[in-house]
Amino acid sequence: MPDRRKRADGDATSGTPQAPGPTHAATEQEPTDTAPAPDRADGPPAPEPQENQGDLPPRRGLSLAVYLTSATLVRSASGGAPVALVALTLRPGHGGAALGGVLAALLTLPNIVGPWMARWLEDARDPRWRLAAAFVVFGVVLAATGLTLDRLPVVLVGLLVVVGGLCNPLMTGGLSSRLALIVGGDTRAQRRAEGWDSATYGSSNILGPLAVAAITAVAGALHAVVALGAAGVLAGLLMFALPKEHRDAATRQRSMPVRDALKVIVRKGPLRRVMVATMITSVSTGGVMVIAVVFGHQLQGSAGAGAAIGAAYGVGNLCGALLTGVFPLTGEPERWVLRLIAANAVAVGLCALAPGYGFALATFALAGATSAVLFTASLAVRSVHSPPNARAQVFVTMAGLKMAAGSAGTALAGTLVGIGPRLALCLNALVVASAVSLALTDLWLSRRRSTAAGPEAPSSPAQ
Repeated sequence: MPDRRKRADGDATSGTPQAPGPTHAATEQEPTDTAPAPDRADGPPAPEPQENQGDLPPRRGLSLAVYLTSATLVRSASGGAPVALVALTLRPGHGGAALGGVLAALLTLPNIVGPWMARWLEDARDPRWRLAAAFVVFGVVLAATGLTLDRLPVVLVGLLVVVGGLCNPLMTGGLSSRLALIVGGDTRAQRRAEGWDSATYGSSNILGPLAVAAITAVAGALHAVVALGAAGVLAGLLMFALPKEHRDAATRQRSMPVRDALKVIVRKGPLRRVMVATMITSVSTGGVMVIAVVFGHQLQGSAGAGAAIGAAYGVGNLCGALLTGVFPLTGEPERWVLRLIAANAVAVGLCALAPGYGFALATFALAGATSAVLFTASLAVRSVHSPPNARAQVFVTMAGLKMAAGSAGTALAGTLVGIGPRLALCLNALVVASAVSLALTDLWLSRRRSTAAGPEAPSSPAQ
């Protein structure tokens, strides 16, 4: 059952924002909390949400379906774009794979400005317009890149790609930050929706490259790029089918400056612990595909076997996300994050110990499933503990840091796999386990500080 303890910002497990009040003005001053449970309330207790077993009213159910369709389209366009750009440059006279790699890098580089893009989203009277604009711009720029690659100087084409990359943070964390406002205040419905949202990431990473491969084989890389661009435009138009957030100038709370939002992530215990733990875990997950290809080749003697192990990880990831959509997580989400990181460490360790190819397929699928459920739980932590006036910034910043750690993990895996995939997997399991140790140490220190500050500070037993 959902945890019934309260926070000043709203119900702890639902993440429903309360009316702005004096406590929000000093969010960055909030003391470190004492347990994975939400921080103690600074004001009157929030009303208890009504439990309805996660069933959405028809109107909200339709809005969620529209949201998931738009998210799948735009994230598939984003996931397939690097593959499409490389395929585009492989055509005779179009720069070759080196240029494709540069363009793919330019598409992800602008993620570093994600917090500022998120603040731009939060300051909107109606965020749908800015999300729609970002999706449409991404789609148009992607299609324009394909159409102008052999007609404009490469520098101008690169600038086009950077403009498209600026939209990326709003397509990931920015979009996810609006989900709870669409679903409403019911805890179970929010956790279920976060599971489906997680599934859009997993499915898009499969559908995007798959669509590029299929369209390129039939009609050519240019048509694949234009098709991805059209998917982005359609996703933007679908934003207007979502319910409007009713926020006028009198009730709209101005978003936090980026520096203050970063302070909130660092000072608020659950956000800090989950951010650090998932960044460390992403070092492992970022390199899993590289290791899978080498490991499969070692076990079976063919590159196809390695690709199949990578595919098993992707299928497990998607199944894990879908599972949380059908059976949503309950209780305090930070505890789920710590348990799932531990489960992921065990799964990666089992991958290293796989005696044969069939066992390797199963263990990599298990690792993918635990990673997906972990991601869903981390979305719930962001939703529960983000201040209302820094919600998008928290989502985007934590997503961006996780992606950066994943990129570092990919590069590191390329180096470590040379000493053997089993040893690389063992090291990855140790890295993931260290994330749990660090989080638990942080939690223990936070409780000690809270106890020393005064006996009136509540403390929940460790679980």
